[in-house]
Amino acid sequence: MLAQLASTLGALQLPLRISLPDGESLDLAQSPTVELRIRDPALLAELQRPTLDALGEAYIEERLDIHGPLPDAMAIADRLSQSLVINAPGDPPATAPHDRQSDAQAVAYHYDLSNSFYALWLDPEMVYSCGYFRHAEDSLARAQVQKLDHLCRKLRLHRGDYLLDVGCGWGALARHAAREYGVRVHGITLSEQQLELGNQRVRSQGLGQQVRLELRDYRDLPRSEQYDKVVSVGMFEHVGHANLDNYFRILAEQVRPGGLVLNHGITARHVDGRPVGRGAGRFIGRYVFPHGELPHLATAVGSMSEQGLEVVDVESLRLHYALTLQHWSRNLEDRLEQARALVGERSLRIWRIYLAGCAYGFAHNWMNIHQVLAVKPLPGGGHHLPLTRADLYT
Repeated sequence: MLAQLASTLGALQLPLRISLPDGESLDLAQSPTVELRIRDPALLAELQRPTLDALGEAYIEERLDIHGPLPDAMAIADRLSQSLVINAPGDPPATAPHDRQSDAQAVAYHYDLSNSFYALWLDPEMVYSCGYFRHAEDSLARAQVQKLDHLCRKLRLHRGDYLLDVGCGWGALARHAAREYGVRVHGITLSEQQLELGNQRVRSQGLGQQVRLELRDYRDLPRSEQYDKVVSVGMFEHVGHANLDNYFRILAEQVRPGGLVLNHGITARHVDGRPVGRGAGRFIGRYVFPHGELPHLATAVGSMSEQGLEVVDVESLRLHYALTLQHWSRNLEDRLEQARALVGERSLRIWRIYLAGCAYGFAHNWMNIHQVLAVKPLPGGGHHLPLTRADLYT
């Protein structure tokens, strides 16, 4: 079988070694940087058509081991699948259920894994979203503080404002906005573990009078135009295509006329929202983000507009997210034994592939991430935003 693989793959000149349990091995180029150690010999036949989700699943199920730098392994897997898999247009857009129960279960699956596990590879503030790099050499911690401040400046936060944070995570943005801008913040999440740690940090930093975090579904918010600003970071990926209009309608109902709504989220490459081809989207949906659905930017902007929000600014942070994920992946790789003790071998394998694969995917334009700022116009259509963006960078 190795001879057959050599015939199929040899022309690709991949820096890859394939090793069998009996010690036999095949180098596909001189000086390979990555070794696939095959545990299940039946897998060799499947390497004739190696979709990205099949390769990832084989690693998770311990049918193979990967030795060598994961970024190199991602590039090799991509080249393999590009060369040997017919690049079909990809799966149709997902149509998963998105009721309160299924959304809460999906959030718990992903976010309630272990606060200690996330702390191994996130920054000290526990920001689980794209950083903002003023320079490529910025540390992860600096990039995340810069991102929090970038959001606050885009929202034009002022002392005394009341901010709604939808999908507040561990509360980093809520604490930053309260501490640095003097605002009151109401944050909601569906993750019990995030809420517990977030509230601990609110109390320890003496912000209990300004910040209130609670377990609540966005669909259960009262509709009373009580907030000056609304922000949602890394949340609308979980909403679902069918619920997008309702989601933005609820955000619009929360904010007072003249107020701002900022949505920060991952967006699809394809206009119809279908996942990227060759199995990468299927892998993420199966193992990482159950029921996750990525709308295209055009869909998100259209939905916001239909719900009475005027989109005034759009910024792509795709390359910022590639850098962020590279930091996360390296941090996890540096702490594998600690991570294995916290979440076990199978979950660790999922996260190793997920972080390294997403770093590669964002760098290669498989998906994007956008901050979309909108205003709820005043009666008559006006608003109080500056005429230029100059204040963001002063």
